[in-house]
Amino acid sequence: MTTKATRNTQAKTSEGPLFMAFELSEKTWKLGFTTGPGQKPRERNVTARDQERVLDEIAQAKRRLGLPETAPVVSCYEAGREGFWLHRFLEAHGITNHVVDSSAIEVSRRQRRAKSDGLDVRKLLSMLIRYHEGERQVWQVVHVPSVEAEDRRHLHRDLETLKQERGDTTRRIKGLLSSQGLRVKNLTRLPEQLDALRQWP
Repeated sequence: MTTKATRNTQAKTSEGPLFMAFELSEKTWKLGFTTGPGQKPRERNVTARDQERVLDEIAQAKRRLGLPETAPVVSCYEAGREGFWLHRFLEAHGITNHVVDSSAIEVSRRQRRAKSDGLDVRKLLSMLIRYHEGERQVWQVVHVPSVEAEDRRHLHRDLETLKQERGDTTRRIKGLLSSQGLRVKNLTRLPEQLDALRQWP
């Protein structure tokens, strides 16, 4: 016999979102899925940056956890080397994603007794659910810049890096010349002055 409570639970399960957390590494990503607290997460490993496999695992998770294909998906991953392209990919497929500041959850990490990808992804899932239910203090969500703003920021950083490298190279050349008893005031014309430079006999 199906009780009213059972029907309400089934309705909640079918209408609720699919929660997904990423544990990212260079070669492999671990994905964790659940529909809410108390449910054992479904965990899968995929090759890093395999976008089609990620979408396929989402579809499989919905089927295995009793959700319709149209169920919304809420996901998260920690800010790091992947940057924001993954966030934009997920958002483009209708997934609500949160990029999390890893330093904001470091305190919780120190309390772990063991270190494994499974623990990481389950912890992220738990915090994602709490955040979705209104606990905004559970972590800090990173502001994702527009593609244009990110390009400008990278351009500025690249320019600063080139200036630093140029300064380092200039100082090294001057040091080498000085070690041979030579001094050149302006290195911009160094190729033209090379033939006129002479070492001390």
